[in-house]
Amino acid sequence: MQVGDTFKTKRLDTPIDKLTRSKGGRRSSTRTERKRGRYIKARPAGDRLDDIAFDATFRQAALQQIHREHRNVAFAVERQDLQRKVRVRRAANLILFVVDASWSMAAAERMEATKGAVMSLLVDAYQRRDQVGLVVFQKDRARVVLPPTSSVELAQKALRDVPVGGKTPLSSGLLTAYNVIMAARRRDPETRPLMILLTDGAGNVSMTGMPAQEEALRMADLFKQANIRTVTINMEHQAFDRGLAQELADALGGPCYNLPELRAESLVHTVRTELSFSF
Repeated sequence: MQVGDTFKTKRLDTPIDKLTRSKGGRRSSTRTERKRGRYIKARPAGDRLDDIAFDATFRQAALQQIHREHRNVAFAVERQDLQRKVRVRRAANLILFVVDASWSMAAAERMEATKGAVMSLLVDAYQRRDQVGLVVFQKDRARVVLPPTSSVELAQKALRDVPVGGKTPLSSGLLTAYNVIMAARRRDPETRPLMILLTDGAGNVSMTGMPAQEEALRMADLFKQANIRTVTINMEHQAFDRGLAQELADALGGPCYNLPELRAESLVHTVRTELSFSF
């Protein structure tokens, strides 16, 4: 399967997310407990008396001056006035494509477009230190075709020969993707993962013996519980859509898109759109 046309992507700039992280990242803005981040606002210090925001503390104390005794001071500051700085730093994005490569009329077009999108994102990631990965599921299991990387050379080698055809081990694909993302989080707590799942939502291979579709929905719930952001691209033809991709997206806790024509450009546009929203 050839790699689709590559193209220059726009920057994947994202707004500040709501998680407070312990160390600095790379591209996307995220809260941090480190003192080297950019000071954006303040909040009550409570028991944390480091990195005090003096400007915000003085403003808070000023509201109470009329009610306080001023013993040998012109301006009285009390402990409850103390405000601590909220800082932001840059965080890395991990974009993990999870692709159904089982036999269907759209399999070849789907894989070619996905390869083109992955390669295009990798060119951008190489400069900005984001990471992109690819999980493919077909026949009886899922495979990590491209572990999270920003190396264009590794991607070209891994994407050269990806088989298409066979059954649909959807739950295996989801579990493999979940494990890849959680491993990335353990290596770097700053990582902001986004899974892009391309499928019609119909699984027919079970890992545990339970009905394949039920098993896939249970795997999907892992992502919701772990607060992993997901996007499902429905590859079913609209005329025959059974709603399985939407059901899966609901279980994942993310949106589902129907693309009338899947091209690498439209896929990357979808990624950029989703990354424009705050976590």
